[in-house]
Amino acid sequence: MTTSEQPVVVLVHGAFAESASWNRVIRDLHGRGLEAVAAANPLRSVAGDAAYLRDVIGGIGRPVVLVGHSYGGMVITQAAAGDPAVRSLVYVAAFAPETGESALQLSGKFEGSSLGGALAAYPVASGGNEFRIADQKYHAQFCADLEAGEAALMAATQRPVTEKALTDGLEVSEAAWRTKPSWFVFGDRDLNIPAELLRFMADRASAQGTREIAGASHAIAASRPDAVVASILDAVGDRRG
Repeated sequence: MTTSEQPVVVLVHGAFAESASWNRVIRDLHGRGLEAVAAANPLRSVAGDAAYLRDVIGGIGRPVVLVGHSYGGMVITQAAAGDPAVRSLVYVAAFAPETGESALQLSGKFEGSSLGGALAAYPVASGGNEFRIADQKYHAQFCADLEAGEAALMAATQRPVTEKALTDGLEVSEAAWRTKPSWFVFGDRDLNIPAELLRFMADRASAQGTREIAGASHAIAASRPDAVVASILDAVGDRRG
């Protein structure tokens, strides 16, 4: 595969994170000669966020591999549907919904998530509420395998998510993972999305590859970027790693 044939890796963060959460992954990909772009996910609604991501893909003008973290999995699943520019999907501790399923619905499918008890909610002018993880609960809930100073920075820069985004169901007639190859990577100490649910979604999607990392938290792109990069390289088709 020549450089001109390589797809651009588009990284889509989820709720309670932001684009810089991919920094370690991006550094590794760049070191391997792969182009990567971290999209700023609005976290307002599944349809609106996916429409924005399709604009990003269109602006790149080349084939892409979409990589979604957490709620970002909802967004890439909708955005990639029917788009020939998207070669493959990587779900990083991420939701891989079926048509009609929401993040909230999926998160309650199996026991193990303690996210609800860590959230702070407040109303927004557009209607309804938005949520953030309370600062004092962020480290234990989101990124227990990172050091406290980094966790405090992540808590301060987290992007809140609307109630609408979490309750919106996937709108496309066919989930993108039904027609495009997918890879999954997640930790077995994820307190936001239970590992049992992540295993279920990977199996349902007939994933090309699944990495389950012992002891890794929900913030696996920050704490175990090597595992995330390995899955991305598989999705890109790059065997140099």
